[in-house]
Amino acid sequence: MKQSFYFLIFFLASASFYQCQPSIENTDVLAEDAPFEWVADTVADLQILRYQIPGWDKLSLQQKKLVYYLNQAGLAGRDIIWDQNYRYNLAIRRALETIVATYSGDKTSPEWNQFMSYAKRVWFSNGIHHHYSNDKFLPTFSKEYLASLLEATGATLPKEIVTAMFDPEMDMKKVSLDTETDQILQSASNFYAPVITQSEVEAFYAKRIDKSEKKAISYGLNSRMVRNANGDLIEDIYKANGLYGPAIQEMIKWLTLAAGVAENEPQKKALDLLIKYYQIGDLKIWDEYNIAWAQATEGDIDYITGFVEVYNDPLGYRGSFETIVQIKDFEASERMQVLSQNAQWFEDNSTILPKHKKANVVGISYNVVNVAGEAGDATPSTPIGVNLPNASWIRELYGSKSVSLGNIIEAYDQASGPAILEEFAHDEEEIARAKEFGGLGDKLSTALHEVIGHASGKLNPGVGTKKETLKGYASTLEEARADVVGLYFIMDPKLIELGLIPSLEVGKAEYDSYINNGLMKQLRRIEPGKDVEEAHMRNRQLIAAWVFEKGQPDKVIEKVTRDGKTFYNINDYDKLRILFGQLLREIQRIKSEGDYKAGKALVESYGVKVDQALHQEVLDRVKPFHIPPYNGFIQPEFVPELDADGQIIDIKVTQPKDFIQQMLGYGKKYSFLK
Repeated sequence: MKQSFYFLIFFLASASFYQCQPSIENTDVLAEDAPFEWVADTVADLQILRYQIPGWDKLSLQQKKLVYYLNQAGLAGRDIIWDQNYRYNLAIRRALETIVATYSGDKTSPEWNQFMSYAKRVWFSNGIHHHYSNDKFLPTFSKEYLASLLEATGATLPKEIVTAMFDPEMDMKKVSLDTETDQILQSASNFYAPVITQSEVEAFYAKRIDKSEKKAISYGLNSRMVRNANGDLIEDIYKANGLYGPAIQEMIKWLTLAAGVAENEPQKKALDLLIKYYQIGDLKIWDEYNIAWAQATEGDIDYITGFVEVYNDPLGYRGSFETIVQIKDFEASERMQVLSQNAQWFEDNSTILPKHKKANVVGISYNVVNVAGEAGDATPSTPIGVNLPNASWIRELYGSKSVSLGNIIEAYDQASGPAILEEFAHDEEEIARAKEFGGLGDKLSTALHEVIGHASGKLNPGVGTKKETLKGYASTLEEARADVVGLYFIMDPKLIELGLIPSLEVGKAEYDSYINNGLMKQLRRIEPGKDVEEAHMRNRQLIAAWVFEKGQPDKVIEKVTRDGKTFYNINDYDKLRILFGQLLREIQRIKSEGDYKAGKALVESYGVKVDQALHQEVLDRVKPFHIPPYNGFIQPEFVPELDADGQIIDIKVTQPKDFIQQMLGYGKKYSFLK
């Protein structure tokens, strides 16, 4: 405690210095009076977009400072996600940065273009494994060419790292979900030191976790598992004087400034607890912070930060670092608050078994927000909706916050076209319905997923948390549960009564889209011959394939072949809704009872295997459109304006022209780990 106190005094004395630090010094930005360019770059299967920050100029200077400081805190931790994703990522990134920034040789050759494509893919994925498929992408240039670039620029890479980049057999999967293997040994993510086995980790936590403990901490969330000198497993904690200390200390500096300009006392209390957590690394303080954060619902500015989501750990213990800074969209939030206000109605009218329902759904706040900045695992590829905290007991006792990232959804809409929709829609009626109601259906489905889906249901006493009981299938089943909640209720007349939709045509549009995406369109994201690996993709295929199969006796969904192309046509939307309700009941039962065997069977039977002939057909059909299947974002940048005394008098937002220059700038300014 004394050490933390002196650290804080030292920092506050230096606060004016940090206030004076500008953002990235980059004059290569979009002109304010020029038409906004939504697409910044494309490479391989990636499209890099921009987003706007509506209402920025309406914020007070104090609010702008709060956004700026929170954003800087997130960027200060940028190195962490790179190291978490793979042990060699930071060394590879720095070599790429040096080469791109200083190479003066031929930049017109095919190999240079191949090298630049590789560099962009690495920057986009925060490492050398694909951000979605988790597969390592191999360089298309030669080792010899890389050696010539290293020599020409003075950059260095040890031989073992070069081998890791080029060897098709080494560390090929960032996260392995193959339950027939040792998932830790088969995963390249850097949450476990070599060579630690899955059985060792499971035994380690079996001794520590009491499944009957109602308020259990999130074991392993903020640590890397290593061996001590005796060979025993221990947790190396992320904290100011521990693992990732230099980056965390920089984060604490900016968070302290943010706490100094908080909009209200509850917001400040949460930030103070977050700072304390980063200083000490105690997961009990993380729980205290999450309770305070969930209850701090006033104010226009909010944020998500920390070691949060556990998708990159095959066993679901360890959290990846991320930050999202957000500004409330008042008009859109007011329209959608009705969901959180009626959360108990949705719980009471759900199809899940009565014993699995919450008697009192509390504290769900829902807002549509505009993102002001992202860092870590949230960028360049970003979610469109978030529901936190993750701890079930906190959500049950204290509530949760759900947000839809409105300006991110808007950017996706602006950058996309109708080509994919028209290619896979069964008929003109489906196309017309999608164009009129699809946007609203998508937004409402996201809201139902986050607000109602993740907050619904409860675990049976003694079941424990999802990662102990459902293991590698936990994330897929949780996302499937939230999705199917949204699908069931989006066709409920209650939504018309609440004024959320004009008619059930909105629900029909969402059903059309979901079935087409789950059975066909999302396959364009998978390489030929591969199975479905990513949890969200597994969840969507699981749902679509299950209802397709169960509806066959009544031909609820019909598979149609026309001109050599496959289409799925929904014949009975009401019966499809009943099937969604049946699936919801079973998934909630699996989660509530911790039925690992049934959960595994459901995911493996419906969510994993790919019809290879259909997959090839999908790839052939989308190829002429030249539309990358994945999107991510270049980040707006904040430039403080200072008076003669070095005090901030305003903060301007600029839009970088170039993804490469932003990545190089980040590498210079936000590099705190060795």
